[in-house]
Amino acid sequence: MLRKVRVSWALGEHEIEYRWAHEEAPSERVLVFLHEGLGSVSLWRDFPDRLCQILGIKGLVFSRWGYGRSTPRRPEERWGPDFMHRQALDFLPAFFRALGLEPGRERLWFYGHSDGGSIALIYAAHHPHGLEGLVLAAPHVLVEEVTLNSIRKARQAYLEGDLKAKLARHHQDPDSAFYGWCDAWLDPAFRTWDIRDLLPKVQAPILAIQGHQDEYGTMLQIEEIARLAPRARLLKLSDCGHAPHRDQPEAVIGAVRDFFFSEVRPNT
Repeated sequence: MLRKVRVSWALGEHEIEYRWAHEEAPSERVLVFLHEGLGSVSLWRDFPDRLCQILGIKGLVFSRWGYGRSTPRRPEERWGPDFMHRQALDFLPAFFRALGLEPGRERLWFYGHSDGGSIALIYAAHHPHGLEGLVLAAPHVLVEEVTLNSIRKARQAYLEGDLKAKLARHHQDPDSAFYGWCDAWLDPAFRTWDIRDLLPKVQAPILAIQGHQDEYGTMLQIEEIARLAPRARLLKLSDCGHAPHRDQPEAVIGAVRDFFFSEVRPNT
């Protein structure tokens, strides 16, 4: 069931849409799903429910400000190169407070996809004891030219093709979602964005997943995570693009299950 909560944070007051996956789970653990740069609650489809049922925990699925049925971004508002830091360090704590979620009481896990994976890493680096584990699917830790080229192609598809119509099925204001993401990434100031210095500070165990056919990033992204983060393991998937949970759902669910139960004993 979709719900909304009003969140007051550094950039104002926004209504945020969210839902619980496998809400009846008795576990105190919560798996927070952080969507990609054009994602939303609805774009996850049933993946959070399937995964949380297998893990025996509940999941929190939400659309960030500017996405889905959450408050849209005003047309004149531009997201700067620090937009993922703002989401991780300003928005997420305020969102958790608005829901009455207390990291420490609830034992949090993150599943972050693309930009959501980067947000997860930034949060984890600044809250080293606030998370039990991280699953990162196609995360970004630095800017690659392949990423920028694919975003330029997406912009052309939005202006000239059917991408806007497709996004309108999942966002009440597709311009809010698309241009917030696209303009931030293509801003020349974003070219030097790099969060690798944060990786040694991430104390939670990490499963980092990347597809060999990912058009938005190469294996360098997760290999840097493995090189610099203290507790990281990798999953490299063939026949898989930028959305492993859609392209290879069974492989992802199996790997997350094994990773989760290697860190958490069942029924604890």
